[in-house]
Amino acid sequence: MQHSPIAVVTGGTAGIGRATVDALLDRGYRVAVLARGTRRLEALSRTKGNRVWTRSVDVGDGAALDRAGDAIVDELGVPDVWVNNAMLTSLSPFAEVDEAEFRKITDTTYLGTVNGCRTALRIMARGNIVNVGSGLAYASIPNQAAYCGAKHAIEGFTQSLRIELAQARRPITLSMVQLPAVNTPQFDWSRNRMDRKQQPAPPIFQPEVAAAGVMKAIDGHAREILVGRSVLQLMVANMLFPTIVERKLTKIGTDIQTSERPDRPRLDNLDSPVEDYPGTSHGPYDDRAAPRGMVVDGDAARAVFVAGGVAALLAAGLLLGRATASRKRGPRPLARPRATPAYLRPAGL
Repeated sequence: MQHSPIAVVTGGTAGIGRATVDALLDRGYRVAVLARGTRRLEALSRTKGNRVWTRSVDVGDGAALDRAGDAIVDELGVPDVWVNNAMLTSLSPFAEVDEAEFRKITDTTYLGTVNGCRTALRIMARGNIVNVGSGLAYASIPNQAAYCGAKHAIEGFTQSLRIELAQARRPITLSMVQLPAVNTPQFDWSRNRMDRKQQPAPPIFQPEVAAAGVMKAIDGHAREILVGRSVLQLMVANMLFPTIVERKLTKIGTDIQTSERPDRPRLDNLDSPVEDYPGTSHGPYDDRAAPRGMVVDGDAARAVFVAGGVAALLAAGLLLGRATASRKRGPRPLARPRATPAYLRPAGL
């Protein structure tokens, strides 16, 4: 009897995590869904039945995540896929974020990914680990210093660990999926100290586009997947013109993260989950979010960019070489005037 493959998704009850759970279920996986709250986990169990396995766990607690991993093996089997997706953020100036708040965001977003990788590598024999990253791992924006720092840290951690896995010749692919702005419930429940409602910095994509990036990483055993043209543009622009990028974000970085609507007093999910919010992948910006977007292998995109850059450099070098050679030879001597043959002279000359 053939058994269904098994996947684990952290932060899997809403947003990108929920869209990824749905994509994996559509592929025939049984999915273990890990999240802090209980109501959305219970609702997911009711709607999906025994195709999902749920456990309330804070990914910032490594010991608790280890216990959840052992329970998954005991009750489902050894996972083939593990997706680290859980995150927290706060749209606040750094000066207003105290140490406890900064640490909470870091513990969930960065150390949650580290803990997830540690547990996955302990229980998995082979397969795929996918770390959900962000275009903000390449270029940061104001008022999300903790979140941007965590995404940069995930990028560095993932590369180091990937090399170690290659050295050990373990048959596990470790991928990064770098995401654009996505329409998720995050913008209804993350902490906000601005006077207007949060929004994803345009262009905005639906969570299914992000989930397609995760599935592409799994299918292609990719090192890195870039989702949305905006991520590729941000990566290239910050690499070539970091000063210009920072100047631009100094002017518009706050405005692009806030809508025209005033924010109302509400609970946020920093210290505990907002339990009465439904378990949905989509957030409040369906009317502005694109249902499709570019999903490309990061290494392939770099190769195209480098090839174009090399071609431009070669062309410039060839032109420069010709100009230099001309200068070295010096100016050509003026040719001696030659007498015009008689048969070509106009009449009368």
